[in-house]
Amino acid sequence: MRALLAGARRKQPALVELARRLVEIESPSDAKAAVDACVALAAEAGHGLGGGIKLHRRRSYGDVLEMRFGPRGKRDGKKPILLLGHLDTVWPIGTLRNMPCRIADGRLWGPGTLDMKVGVAMALTAIEMLAEAELLNREVVMLLNSDEEIGSPVSRPITEKTAKNCGAVFVLEPAQGLAYKTARKGTGNWRIDIRGVAAHAGVDFGKGASALRELSRVIGTVSDWTELKRGLTVSVGVAGGGSKTNVIPAEAFAEVDVRIARTSDGRRIERRFASLKAADKRCALAVTGGINRPPMERTRGTAKLFAQARVLAGELGFALDEASTGGASDGNFTSALGISTLDGMGAVGEGAHASHESVVLEHLGPRTALLAGMLAQSS
Repeated sequence: MRALLAGARRKQPALVELARRLVEIESPSDAKAAVDACVALAAEAGHGLGGGIKLHRRRSYGDVLEMRFGPRGKRDGKKPILLLGHLDTVWPIGTLRNMPCRIADGRLWGPGTLDMKVGVAMALTAIEMLAEAELLNREVVMLLNSDEEIGSPVSRPITEKTAKNCGAVFVLEPAQGLAYKTARKGTGNWRIDIRGVAAHAGVDFGKGASALRELSRVIGTVSDWTELKRGLTVSVGVAGGGSKTNVIPAEAFAEVDVRIARTSDGRRIERRFASLKAADKRCALAVTGGINRPPMERTRGTAKLFAQARVLAGELGFALDEASTGGASDGNFTSALGISTLDGMGAVGEGAHASHESVVLEHLGPRTALLAGMLAQSS
């Protein structure tokens, strides 16, 4: 591990340069050509390391990049390891003008640095180190998606199909502080639309049926489904309706975010939303949506992977903690399939999705060495 740490530190300037090049190709999820350009750069870097390159071409979203390194297929009874990440960001094209990629105060700053282009550069560097040391004795599959920030609508089937042939999944999302992530909440989104009856608020008040009043009842109902002790939250984040102050509102809507820590709660919440009814029979209520990412629950397999990582981190001279988070990743999909999944194996920093997004450079060497050690030694 000490040799891997020395190698990671030697390669850190090249790692940072690759990360900078990835960041400076802006790649918002909704801009296919832009994301594909970033995919092309990652594919070029992987090809330079001897990786087998496969593009899963998508029509409306960015292409999904699959790269394979090391010996192919199952070896010595061990299935491949999947390195899972994404190249899309939440930042629109033009963000770099006000948020340039730069090094200052011991950090690499810029849109998409932490979430999660530095993690991609770390993984490629770890593979390069293992190949040079002839320690890449197990196939490593690297899958980089282009729609993760918008729920992985087209990449999910590819992720799940690929993961089913792998023995473990390492997710290159940023660390939780300094910790690896062993659990994540699942996510769901619903939209509630209510149609009432319009009427003049002064002349014909009694003839109207207020969609907004009905919505207020519904908001109270779904909000009461929150159970903090179970890690279940229901949050109405956007709502609106009506047209004029002197008109009984005929339309109203709400958009709801749901987070679940347990798979069983997802099924229960879906049933509750499906059973919603309007209290005012003159109003019509329509509900759409559902759970879009199952929870990543802490399993024995994930706990075993973390235990291995903690031992290796100790050999590198630092303590590694584990954490759970309310946010979701593509690791939720692989964990739900029963495949041991360890998350948060990317960069250390702060400000994901915020104007101060940045990566702390002093952690790059140790964290890249730890990732390499896990690729070489995980059982």
